[in-house]
Amino acid sequence: MVPIENLFAFTLAAIVLIVIPGPSVLFTIGRALALGRVGGLLSVLGNALGLLPIIALVALGVGGIVAQSVVLFTALKIAGALYLAYLGIQAIRHRKDASRAVAEGALPRSHWRQLGEGFVVGITNPKTIAFFVAVLPQFVDLSAGAVPLQMIELGLIFFVLALISDGAWALAAAGARQWFATSPRRIEALSATGGGLMIGLGGVLLFTGNSKH
Repeated sequence: MVPIENLFAFTLAAIVLIVIPGPSVLFTIGRALALGRVGGLLSVLGNALGLLPIIALVALGVGGIVAQSVVLFTALKIAGALYLAYLGIQAIRHRKDASRAVAEGALPRSHWRQLGEGFVVGITNPKTIAFFVAVLPQFVDLSAGAVPLQMIELGLIFFVLALISDGAWALAAAGARQWFATSPRRIEALSATGGGLMIGLGGVLLFTGNSKH
């Protein structure tokens, strides 16, 4: 187990990092604007679930290999950026469907698909691997033993905090979407804006450094 003082210090550091708007927040807002409250929350959950395999890999040492390999890291970065761009283009292409869905109270995609799309974005984000590789070891106490378990414990704390924070952003963005829903043209523009955010985010992730949120 992680010593309580290390646990407290990591929690504070994670909160500071998570509450600052960044790529994860932009993805959440873009999805909530394009898909609504349920779609936004499912995307948040899927994105957070994508953290779990990464946490396990980092704890087992595999994450460090990926982070240190230029080829693997670049390939993962490109795949994640292209997938985000694809989701953004889809949101723009189907903005009229989103408008009809709001009017009819239906969702333009199945729940499983929205969850899965969020998961793919989460697990293909190389910045998450880089963040965990760089940060988690700093809060591990070698004298406490079971280092992989300590890293998993810290990673799960980050997972819960990210889920809460991103969920709040999704609800806020979805609330704004409902306000715009009185006009079909407004909701189409809003869905297109959400798509544009995701396309832009793909570009940002592709050409920037290794910070996570």
